[in-house]
Amino acid sequence: MTGTQEPESVSTKRQRLARLGEAFPQRSFISLGHYLDLEWMEEAYRRTRKSGAVGIDGQTASAYEADLEENLRSLLERVKSGNYRAPPVRRTYIPKGDGKLRTMLQQRVRDGVLTRLIGKWLNAGVMEAGQLWHSDLGTPQGGVISPLLANIYLHEVLDEWVAREVQPRLQGGVRLVRYADDAVLVLRNRRDAERLMAVLPQRYGRYGLTLHPDKTRLLRFKPAADARERESFQFLGFTHVWGRSRRGRWVIKRKTAKDRFRRTLKRVSQWCQKHRHRRVPEQHAYLSAALRGHFAYFGIRGNAAALGRLRYQAERIWIKWLRRRSQRHRLPWERARELLKRFPLPAARLAPHATIPLASL
Repeated sequence: MTGTQEPESVSTKRQRLARLGEAFPQRSFISLGHYLDLEWMEEAYRRTRKSGAVGIDGQTASAYEADLEENLRSLLERVKSGNYRAPPVRRTYIPKGDGKLRTMLQQRVRDGVLTRLIGKWLNAGVMEAGQLWHSDLGTPQGGVISPLLANIYLHEVLDEWVAREVQPRLQGGVRLVRYADDAVLVLRNRRDAERLMAVLPQRYGRYGLTLHPDKTRLLRFKPAADARERESFQFLGFTHVWGRSRRGRWVIKRKTAKDRFRRTLKRVSQWCQKHRHRRVPEQHAYLSAALRGHFAYFGIRGNAAALGRLRYQAERIWIKWLRRRSQRHRLPWERARELLKRFPLPAARLAPHATIPLASL
């Protein structure tokens, strides 16, 4: 005897579930509720973004955290007993097809506790302009479960379909890269690509989905000596285009997309304007954290120039709103430079990760 067995960690449970799913791809799981325990709830709370807007009940993350263990115990008890009531969200619906999302879930998950809970989230309704709306279609945009359910839905609509039905019919093969509802399909043969583009809208339409008319296109993504002939596309916030490496080789270069760059600076400006009367160390701490987060995602090889421009513009925006704190006491540039030396924003550095998914295409 080696003593009492230590309880499984959340990470161990997830790994075991993943291995079971891979080992038995046709199996439906009818008993999963026992995995949902207090430790799992605590891990879920830790991973939940706390800076989002409050829900319909008006409860903030800090208020919930004040008595976190008791609140999670109460929530877990209501979930398992069936007494939990999902609150409505404040946004609009993204159509996902006539009830087929619940059919797809039941292909792999038949545990009553979980399917009942998911059903309550789907039927919670949407609060818009003071009115509560219910629909039989889709998942509520803004709901915590919506991204996960949309990912499950598209796994069947696109991922499995490409692997099961499209790939065997192509001459040159296909590579699919998808993150949430954004996807890139890479094909070697132009005729294959044209055939796929012809049937893709029909495939999506069968499940109540449509392709974005401005973001869906067929392009010839190949190197070209004339820069004007090189096509580019945006994916996951990056603009992808062919270019020459320092050694003269053709490589795919990635830089921050212009719309994402402008959006980031706009948010920085709005925050600085709204909080310009807060203490400078507090402003510095927030802006530093925001820039580090941006650099952690966009800090890939070849994108250093865009990171440097963003830092430079963020500095200028910060100083601009600090100078407008008072009409009587303007902040001269000499003092502004001294302030930036005392409270420097983080340097634009590349993140330790190698690159994003399209690196090996």
